[in-house]
Amino acid sequence: MEKIILASSSPRRRELLARLGVKFEVRPSKIDENKVKEDRPDRLVQKLSFLKAEDVINTQDEIVIAADTVVSLDNKILGKPKDSEEAFRMLTKLSGQKHQVLTGTTVLTAQRRLTDYQATSVSFKELTAQEIEEYIATGEPLDKAGSYGIQGMGAVFVKEINGCFYNVVGLSLYNLRKMLTELGVKFSLNG
Repeated sequence: MEKIILASSSPRRRELLARLGVKFEVRPSKIDENKVKEDRPDRLVQKLSFLKAEDVINTQDEIVIAADTVVSLDNKILGKPKDSEEAFRMLTKLSGQKHQVLTGTTVLTAQRRLTDYQATSVSFKELTAQEIEEYIATGEPLDKAGSYGIQGMGAVFVKEINGCFYNVVGLSLYNLRKMLTELGVKFSLNG
């Protein structure tokens, strides 16, 4: 049986993958995401997910899963903030706006490569400067694309979501399960 590898150190992705009931090990990629450039958010997340998977695959008997998530506002990519000031600027831009969250996913074996992405539309309420500052002070926004976590305290800013919730968290379970099924991975809701 092939060994499943998650090419991510994200606790959110580990938790989501565990929900599929498959055994896996974590082997984070060492790709420098800041050096990879693409004009379009959909192309960027797919390219990064592939590069991450390619970086960690070692043997013939591995299935590597990698993902990358960005926030896009008016087709401008908002990745992870460098610091609190950049997080403040990002959240100010997202205030009262509808934006897209795109997650690219790659499932890679020695013989096959499946890469896809999913986009989810998210609308934010109008945020005050005080709300933004208080949220940044929690530390939650500093390691998340677009400077917020929908699964955490950032959820209170979300007015509406159209699409896959788990895609916004960082891994579309529907897309991933479909890809793994195509490779012959078996699932059971009974564990």
